[in-house]
Amino acid sequence: MKSIFPVLALLMLAACGKEASPDPAPVATAASAAEAAPQGPEVRILAIGDSLFTGYGLAPGQSYPAKLEAALRAKGINARVANAGVSGETTAGGLQRLDFTLDGQASPPALVLISLGGNDMLRGVSPQQTRDNLDALLGKLKQRKIPVLLLGMLSAPNLGADYRAQFDPIYPALARKHGAALVPFFLQSLQGRPELIQADRIHPTEQGIDLLVDSTLTAVEQALRPS
Repeated sequence: MKSIFPVLALLMLAACGKEASPDPAPVATAASAAEAAPQGPEVRILAIGDSLFTGYGLAPGQSYPAKLEAALRAKGINARVANAGVSGETTAGGLQRLDFTLDGQASPPALVLISLGGNDMLRGVSPQQTRDNLDALLGKLKQRKIPVLLLGMLSAPNLGADYRAQFDPIYPALARKHGAALVPFFLQSLQGRPELIQADRIHPTEQGIDLLVDSTLTAVEQALRPS
C-alpha cells in the first residue's frame, strides 16, 4: 500500500488547531508508572511539539510524552516528562514560547524532546524559515546547556522533489551543528500500518503511540546518558 506519511505528516496536523490539547503541560504521570519502582534522582524531560505530543483524539494520559514517561519508569529510570505539546504548533510558535516554557519548569530539564515542522509543511512555510526557527530554538537550548533529542520529519511526497531537497536535510544538519541527538524520522514505525491510525485517518491510535514510544525509547535513553 502507499505510505501513510502524506496523511500523517500533512493532514495529521490540519485538524489540530481546531481542538485544544487534551494533555497539557505538565503531563500527568501515567498510572502504570507507579508500579515500576524507578531508582535514583528524578530525571525531568520536557517535550515541545505539536499534535504528535498532545495525544489528539486519545484519553488523558495516552499521549506520547505520558507513555514515554511510563516506559522509562518501567525500565527503572525515575523520569518525569512535562508535555509542552500544542495542537497546530509550528516551529515559529515553538521558538516563541521556548523561554517561557523553560522558565516555567521547577528546574532545568535533563533533556528536551522537539517534534516540530509538520505544520510548517501544511501551512506552506518555506523550508529556510523552518530551518532558521529550529536553528534558533536549538541555539537557545545549547546556550542553556540543555541536551536535545530532535525527532525529525520528512517532506510529504506530494510537495515535490524541490521542496523535499530543501526540507529533508534540515534535521540531520541542525543536529550535527548543535550536537543534538536525532531520530531521523519520528513516524518511521507507523508507515504501512493503517490499523494504527485513528478513524479520522490522521492521528495515531493508542497502539500507534505505543509503537512510537517503543521505536524511540532507546534513543531517549541514550540522549539521557550521553557518552
